[in-house]
Amino acid sequence: MTPDVRPAGRNALLLTFDTLAEVVAFHAGLRRAVLPGVTEVVAGARTLLVRFDPHATGPGTLRGRLAEVEPVAAVAGPGDDPIVVPVTYDGEDLHAVASTTGMSPTELVAWHTGQVWTSAFCGFAPGFSYLTGTAPSLELPRRATARTAVPSGSVALAGEFSAVYPRTSPGGWQLIGRTTVAMWSLDRDPPALAPAGTRIRFVDAGPA
Repeated sequence: MTPDVRPAGRNALLLTFDTLAEVVAFHAGLRRAVLPGVTEVVAGARTLLVRFDPHATGPGTLRGRLAEVEPVAAVAGPGDDPIVVPVTYDGEDLHAVASTTGMSPTELVAWHTGQVWTSAFCGFAPGFSYLTGTAPSLELPRRATARTAVPSGSVALAGEFSAVYPRTSPGGWQLIGRTTVAMWSLDRDPPALAPAGTRIRFVDAGPA
């Protein structure tokens, strides 16, 4: 895995990868390496933006250190248990998604709860984390027509991702459930519950 590395302004480097899996693995390795001078890492679907303090390091030095980073699988370490998110699986699209995938609703819930999800990157809205799972992806299409208002806390699927809507907003993902866990709160530091690299396990909370 050798990312393309280019300057992004005076105080950042942009790393571009071929796949999302490479982004997640390199990001995990970068967190483990703790490079001097790095002030922030922002993940995207195929990129990592690495910001640095020019008084502590320079682009040439940082390029060399990035070349030494060992990508790692996003696996649990001691004290690194996933965040547990209870879900009531009664979403409007649950039965349609189950039918599309050839599963029963019970089997779909078991698939969703039977794996560990990792926040690959955040976007769309504050606290909206794009989660990738450890089980084979269903590669679900988005809805043909987006909803004008998806309720806050809706648990959804689209493409290779799962997500929880942090606030009421338009959206075209397939809704399979809902949770009361706040994905974004200004009372937390950081406010996002699942910044990139965070691991989550969904559990079936039963009927409401």
